[in-house]
Amino acid sequence: MATSEIAISKTIGKVRPHQTQNEGLVFEKSSPGKKAYKLPPLDVPEVDSAALLGAARRDKGAELPELSEIEIIRHFTRLSTWNYAIDLGMYPLGSCTMKYNPRVNEFVSRIEGLAEAHPYRPESLAQGVLEIIDLLQRCLIEITGMDTITMQPAAGAHGEFTGILLVRAWHQSKGNARRKVIIPDSAHGTNPATAAICGYQVENLKSNADGGIDLEALTRQVDEDTAALMLTNPSTLGVFENEIHKIADILHAKGALLYMDGANMNALVGKVRPGDFGVDVMHLNLHKTFSTPHGGGGPGSGPVACKAFLEPFLPTPVLVRTENAANSSSTEGWESTNADAASSGAAPLFRAPSIQSGSSDKVGGGDAEAPSGSLHWDYDRPQSVGRVRAFYGNTGMFIRALAYILANGPDGLRQTTEDAVLNANYIRKNLEDLYELPYKTPSMHEVVFSDKRQAVKGVKTGDIAKRLIDYGFHPYTVSFPLIVHGALMIEPTESESLEELDLFINAMRSIAKEVEENPEVVKTAPHSTRVSRLDEVQAARKPILRWRPSQ
Repeated sequence: MATSEIAISKTIGKVRPHQTQNEGLVFEKSSPGKKAYKLPPLDVPEVDSAALLGAARRDKGAELPELSEIEIIRHFTRLSTWNYAIDLGMYPLGSCTMKYNPRVNEFVSRIEGLAEAHPYRPESLAQGVLEIIDLLQRCLIEITGMDTITMQPAAGAHGEFTGILLVRAWHQSKGNARRKVIIPDSAHGTNPATAAICGYQVENLKSNADGGIDLEALTRQVDEDTAALMLTNPSTLGVFENEIHKIADILHAKGALLYMDGANMNALVGKVRPGDFGVDVMHLNLHKTFSTPHGGGGPGSGPVACKAFLEPFLPTPVLVRTENAANSSSTEGWESTNADAASSGAAPLFRAPSIQSGSSDKVGGGDAEAPSGSLHWDYDRPQSVGRVRAFYGNTGMFIRALAYILANGPDGLRQTTEDAVLNANYIRKNLEDLYELPYKTPSMHEVVFSDKRQAVKGVKTGDIAKRLIDYGFHPYTVSFPLIVHGALMIEPTESESLEELDLFINAMRSIAKEVEENPEVVKTAPHSTRVSRLDEVQAARKPILRWRPSQ
């Protein structure tokens, strides 16, 4: 039996190979004279383009493809069937938190008055959108336990950059910008780049045997030259730093700050607040924790929350109110959950903190009612690090994130966190007999295995990931974190049902069996895709990025 036949006959799971058609490029399908449109008669005076544009006028039209409407529709529809999507199945990408984006988010974001609101329209005409931004800010401040926030950054790494700019500006205001930033080896890979681009030297901090911070090593390493520790918590191992308050004390004793990479907040929301255990500044990923779409270079969002002493340095402009009269309508119903939260030991959510965003003398928590009055952007910020984003941030993502928060409510968000952790541990328990678990520390929202057992048969983590495609799943995160050789990093999120988790577990167990009985079928996977295994080295070193017509 051929390898491909073995692959298909052994395929279990969800998305099976279907009838396909080789798809050429849209340029290759083009034929001169074809059109998918017909313009109406010109209803304005005709203009001489040569006289109007002069030398800037094109001598010939743009070389765009020419196709009929049905050809265009079929082309892009067929291409869409080539893509994997959260609507088809689980995305087990560890550290990426590829959760389902609820349709209600999309519905709300498309409401006419919101979807068509120009970001630079007059503030007097933008109060509705500004109220949305303000409410989201207050929700995120309460969730994180911080004092104030900026919504400008466009993604997680951009949020890191903004957060470290705040750290640097604060140290400079004290007369010493300091020299170095300490980064654990279990941190996200963008952390070192962020510190370096902000002008700091990067010092690595090795994890201890449990995958956490070595407090003795940290104590030796932190000195008066240390600006901050950039900590991912839970770490990329899915391990929570249970001595985080001691870490904060060590840093603060030397005048250094604790920056927290909040990409893994899906393991913490409603259970614990970073601001309560000593974090000074952190970013959030709306496209991870709060279910807005991942950007792919587009609609990401990475707000940065911080303590009050960093507020003067926030990017300009900041959102402020002209008055602070009481008005409880915006937060009615939220406080009713506080008693339940307190009795369960969790931090209460949505206490409507009396923070007046962008005002250092109005920072605080407590049970004050939501502020009222008109909102406007304050540009008079002499200590600001400056603007970091065009407009005021990605408003469409703000709307989606707030819809998600309000739809779930405090109890729903807390349940989301519990389900995400439960799902990860369910996978861990059902695979740890077949895949090596390098760290036995309890897992939070994700679990990291290694390919140590499979490598004996010559099968690596990348092979297992490619074979997983034949079973109808998107691959997990491969070879990361770097401190685990041959890592298999799996994060199911709270989105997945027991049935879906069992399909994934069965697929992974089946692959482990294939490794033992017929490793070649795994080493040559995938077998059911339109394109088989590629030369990834050549694709990275010599990518073909532009189509050229054949001569």
